[in-house]
Amino acid sequence: MEKIISTTNEFLVEEFEANPDLIKPEADLKEVLDLDSLDYIDLVVALENNFHFKVQPGDFAPLVTFSDFYNYIQAQIRKKEAA
Repeated sequence: MEKIISTTNEFLVEEFEANPDLIKPEADLKEVLDLDSLDYIDLVVALENNFHFKVQPGDFAPLVTFSDFYNYIQAQIRKKEAA
């Protein structure tokens, strides 16, 4: 999980100019990143490029906090490894 968090935070700071001090597990993902619909597309591309799994439409709907986001990434990696 440490690797997921560090990789994720790194590309969020680089790609989305997120303030690293605001990226905390309990923080609101959409609010901190100030995401609009185009940003979600960029986020999907960044996830797919960094973690090599396919993001499905609707995957982001239940994700509220950064903790939710990290857990989603971990679950997708586990699914890919199990396949």
